[in-house]
Amino acid sequence: MQGLGGLRYHTRMNVTPSTDPKPRLRALSQEELVSFLAGHNFPAFRAKQVFHWVQKKGIRDFDSMRNVPKEFRAFLAEHTCFGGVEQVLAEKPSADSSVKFLFQLADGRKVESVLMPGAGADREKMTLCVSSQVGCAVDCKFCVTGKNGFFRQMTVDEIVDQALYARHYLTQQNDGRILRNLVFMGMGEPLLNTENLLPALRILIDHEGMDLSPRRITVSTSGILPGLDELARSGTDVMLAISLNATTQEERETIMPITRRYPLDELLAACRRYPLRGGSRITFEYVLLAGVNDSLRHARQIIRLVHGIPTKVNIIPFNPDPSLPYQRPADNVVEEFSETIRAANITCNIRWSKALDVSGACGQLAGQYRQKTAAGVVVLPRE
Repeated sequence: MQGLGGLRYHTRMNVTPSTDPKPRLRALSQEELVSFLAGHNFPAFRAKQVFHWVQKKGIRDFDSMRNVPKEFRAFLAEHTCFGGVEQVLAEKPSADSSVKFLFQLADGRKVESVLMPGAGADREKMTLCVSSQVGCAVDCKFCVTGKNGFFRQMTVDEIVDQALYARHYLTQQNDGRILRNLVFMGMGEPLLNTENLLPALRILIDHEGMDLSPRRITVSTSGILPGLDELARSGTDVMLAISLNATTQEERETIMPITRRYPLDELLAACRRYPLRGGSRITFEYVLLAGVNDSLRHARQIIRLVHGIPTKVNIIPFNPDPSLPYQRPADNVVEEFSETIRAANITCNIRWSKALDVSGACGQLAGQYRQKTAAGVVVLPRE
């Protein structure tokens, strides 16, 4: 059944709101579960069982824990809650096999994330663009999300549950697609929320949980230096992407005002000391704006800036939006810009946008439903 604007609506998940003072299972690491259960005289192996059910199996009711005693399940139901997103309001498929999800959180706020197919032979290996904040405080001038303002940080369980739901969605489709990669490039600036981001990353890469490879998780930042240093020290070994978007401090400040606090030369120094393992590279993301940052001079400056850093560059032609004053460069400009960088023996990819028809492309997660009440919407069973 279709809801507003062709969106498919689903019923409320069986979770307790995150305002509940009880521990939220989706937010707890194995070590934290061991500590919590030990305080109630349960052995450590019960923590591993609970973590496996919650994070590996993605269950949403206590009775699904089939290999634990009924009394233990009753204890969990009384003393804990699952946490996570409150409702999946919509799944909006795109013509290119992408899917945009609209999640409602326990306090009524809403966030979006996008599931995208891989390229070529890897088309069935899906990537989820994960949100880390409700809104965004960075306010990049070429991004719709920041225009709506910042409301709050997303919690550990809300971050993790986006990935759990995307995996559940693909399992239900039963068409061979699998969740392979996570990119923290959705709503919000991840490194302004390291308090919740870093624990979420550790849960997502835990072998008893989703067991995602750190090399398949990318955290993107506009250049929040304290957060970047925290990520470097975290030991998570995830991949790093830097939203560069301009080649001088003055140009960055014009289109990314938050960079006034984090100078470009200091950002590049932080990239040079970032711990890369096993031949990894830092990705520099560059949104190409017609007549603003798309000249060959800019391309040559990128080459100079990243010299000495193990690098790949992603060129992102701007996704036009009527609320923004920028335009997309012509395709030949995009190609020539990219070829100039490749000529310097730097890997350079053009990220032709996916999910444009569902406003799910880079910079387009506007959260247009965030403050609206779904009055009159018929909510249907999820399963």
